[in-house]
Amino acid sequence: MKNLCRQARVSPSKVFPHNLRHLFARTFYGIEKDIAKLADILGHSSIDTTRIYIISTGTEHRRRMESMRLVI
Repeated sequence: MKNLCRQARVSPSKVFPHNLRHLFARTFYGIEKDIAKLADILGHSSIDTTRIYIISTGTEHRRRMESMRLVI
């Protein structure tokens, strides 16, 4: 994985296998919007564990609110 990073000119110090798991979880949830199915895929016994993978940041919340034009 680190070798692929070097080839892609991405700093290997920024890439870890677990980051790919988080990226997969966020991408899957973004498309499917099914946390129960995602929990099954990730092998979590609790949806609360899965929620950690899909938590949005404050910046993402603000961007979403701005795009909805609900806040002036």
